[in-house]
Amino acid sequence: MTKIYNLRTFLNILEENNQLVRISRPVSLTHELADVAATMVKRGLGAPLFENVKGSSWPIFASGVANQKRAALALDCTENEVTEVMGRVLEPANGLPPVYVNDAPWKANVCTGSEINTETLPIPIHSRGDGGPFITGGVIVCRDPATGRGNLSYNRMLRIGPQEFGFNVNEWRHVRVFMDSRADAAAPFPAAVAIGLDPAIMIAAGVRTEEDELTIAGAIRGAGVPVCRGVSVEVDIPTEAEIVIEGYIHPAQIKPEGPLAEFHGYHGELWDSPTFEVTAICWRNNPIFQTIIPGWYEHVYIGNVLPREPLLLKFLRHINKAVTVHIPPYGNGFSAIVQTRRDNPGQPKNLALAAMTAHVNIKQVIVVDEDVNIYDPADVFWALTNRVDWRQDVFTVPLAQGHEMDPTANNRGVHTKIGIDATYKRERREYGDRVNYPSVRLSQYLSN
Repeated sequence: MTKIYNLRTFLNILEENNQLVRISRPVSLTHELADVAATMVKRGLGAPLFENVKGSSWPIFASGVANQKRAALALDCTENEVTEVMGRVLEPANGLPPVYVNDAPWKANVCTGSEINTETLPIPIHSRGDGGPFITGGVIVCRDPATGRGNLSYNRMLRIGPQEFGFNVNEWRHVRVFMDSRADAAAPFPAAVAIGLDPAIMIAAGVRTEEDELTIAGAIRGAGVPVCRGVSVEVDIPTEAEIVIEGYIHPAQIKPEGPLAEFHGYHGELWDSPTFEVTAICWRNNPIFQTIIPGWYEHVYIGNVLPREPLLLKFLRHINKAVTVHIPPYGNGFSAIVQTRRDNPGQPKNLALAAMTAHVNIKQVIVVDEDVNIYDPADVFWALTNRVDWRQDVFTVPLAQGHEMDPTANNRGVHTKIGIDATYKRERREYGDRVNYPSVRLSQYLSN
């Protein structure tokens, strides 16, 4: 089996497992590419590789980690093992530091100075409500000026000029903390944007930790990630990136940036954000651009599902060891489904409460039995329909703290949370076992 160490080897794995779809028909960067990618996720199809992008010779890849199957392929495990594997690699003791090398394939082509023109990059305008072309699938690489440790993150970047981007950064992100911790907090801050990466790095970048997130990627792969110094900034960048944009964030040079489709399914606001001055654009020969469809499944999977499921699991297993959890991407990171072997009639409610307190985002928890497939929305809905008495099995927690961007909450994140016990209550009424038809290999029946 192919070993994953960059985007190209991941594409090979996806293709071997029928999870890659090559799109040869010409597509526009304005809405069409994102429309096609979003539709494919919705219909359960493979990740698209757009090989014919209008106005660009570079192909574009999307939806790499947009469902449980592709997350499992990226992590080299089964679908049922994803949460356990993420729990292991998130333990700091299991982290593996990056390995420093002198060169990288992305240094094959370098543009600096007056040659820089960001309009040559195939950056999509994803949603019809977006404020322009946004880099969404680029991983921001920087380092703490005090300790020297590296950091990975996602920060949306709006192209606002040939050599300039808007750079959205929340006050609690490490990039902002690093900038503000300097003696001159307004001074230019070096950073790089790595595009087209091993999904281990993409997954690690969605985690907020006090360690270098590259150590998480190293834990996933079982080896340190090779990095090398940038051509114009003092930042160590993964060598296997397809494209690298180097430059300086200007904290004091503020410009309007946005809106962009956000994880909650609405368009975010227009923000006054720092700007990013581009000092170099580098790419390997025949590069592949990578994007994340904002406000859609991969956005939620990387930012909410993979880093937070292990946290929920740790909380819930204090109550019941036989627990599995899933934060479904169609719930925007606000919902959790808990699968358990029910030991006590009151236990599902305890599990729901524990999930709500494990992470502030979780506002809706559905608890189901082991015969329900928590990764199948239709099966979860079946449990809601057939195992819930809405008078007895639902409870709410009014005036609880949630996420400030939750559309149902006030501007401080206060709203009502809900728990639903969708387990089988045999003590109320014995209704037998579920109908079950084992899967068969249809090729044995449909071939001539």
